[in-house]
Formats: sequence, C-alpha cells, structure tokens
Amino acid sequence: MEIRRDRSSVLGHMFVLAGGVVFVASLLGFVDFYLRRWSAVVPGRDGWAGPVAIDVVLFSVFALHHSIFARTGLREWVQARVSPRYERSLYVWISSLLFSAVYVLWQPVPSVSWTVTGAAAAALTAVQIAGMLLAVGAARRLDVLDLAGVNQGFDRPTTRPAGLVSDGVYGLVRHPIYLGWLLIVWPAPVMTGTRLVFAAVSTAYLVAAVPFEERGLRRLFGSEYDGYERRVRWRMLPFVY
Repeated sequence: MEIRRDRSSVLGHMFVLAGGVVFVASLLGFVDFYLRRWSAVVPGRDGWAGPVAIDVVLFSVFALHHSIFARTGLREWVQARVSPRYERSLYVWISSLLFSAVYVLWQPVPSVSWTVTGAAAAALTAVQIAGMLLAVGAARRLDVLDLAGVNQGFDRPTTRPAGLVSDGVYGLVRHPIYLGWLLIVWPAPVMTGTRLVFAAVSTAYLVAAVPFEERGLRRLFGSEYDGYERRVRWRMLPFVY
C-alpha cells in the first residue's frame, strides 16, 4: 500500500514538473512566433476575412477556457475529481497547450500596417523588451512557481506576500502583467497584419476580462481591494484604462 502511494506521488510530481516545463515552453514559443515568424509580410490586401475569422475562433477557445476555469464553481468541481494539489497544474497544462495551439495554428493575415526603421525601430524594440521584463517582474511578485502550479503540487510554501499585492509595479497599474503584454504586442517595428490581428484580439479579451477578474478580487479581499482601486486608478494602461 505504501509502495503504491509513493508511486502515485512520484507520478504526480512528474505531472506537475512537466506542466511547469510546458508553461515556460508555451511562453517562449509565443515570443519566437510573434517576434520572428510573424515578422513576414503577407502580400496583398484581399483575402483577409477568412484568416481573421479563424484567428478569432482560435483565441476565443483559449479565452473561454481561461475565463471559465477561473470561476470558483468549476474549480471546486475539478477539485472534487482531482486532488487539490494538482488542480492548478491541470489548469496550467490545458491553458499552455491551448495557447500554444493558438499561435501555431494562427493564420497569416495580408498587408502591413506600419514599418519603422533605424533608431525608431530600436526604440520600439526596447519598449517590447521592457514589456517582457515588466511582465516577468510582476509574475515573480506573485510567485512564478505558484502560477505554474509547482508549489501546490509539491506542497511548497509560496513566496507570494500574504494578502493583496499592491506595491512595486502593482502600484503603477492594478494589472501590470497585462500592461507588459500590451508593451510586447503593440510597439512592433513592423506591424504585419498577422501581428495586428493578434494584438487587437488579445487586447480586446484583456479589456473585457479585467472587470470580471476584479469582481473576484473584490469578493476575496473586500474593502482592502476597494482602497487599492482608489489608490491605483488605472487597471492596465496608465491614463487610458
């Protein structure tokens, strides 16, 4: 009986660690696709409706999973059938695979919206790098191993501060990871149609999802979150939203 329990624990740890690897790989894969592969300009201006429709459906499938799985009722349903230790890792597995499928299957869209060269291009690239650093820094503040489900699977204590995180980059906007995302996808020196559709669709999802996410945070932290909203006015883009 003890041997069977140990074997189950080892398999669970392998599942969690592999999920963490898939999580990182999906993000690195996106960076490669967005910055390198999607830099190619698709000639012509016609024939964009079909690819855009497919791209919207692809991202919508990922977005629906991302939003629905976060609902408390569904999480409780999953935890009743899967050990709470592995619930987060299961979410990470599904989310990472779906996100990878989005950019691997993303359809190229004709035309280019703008092309910037020289010093201006270098400045835009610097902004994109800053966005990556901002997103990583904000994720580290929440504990990356928590986000990847590793801490839960190994019963490790989190390095995330107790209570609501509201200092550092979280004192700039309430969702700095999303701000980092905007700084990655929008300041492309060459904004191909493929990149533009991805930037627009993903941004639209974030704008729509933030109010629902904050509703859950308000239920969790109560008046503390109300005070945080008063101190930090902007959700994800200073002076805009």
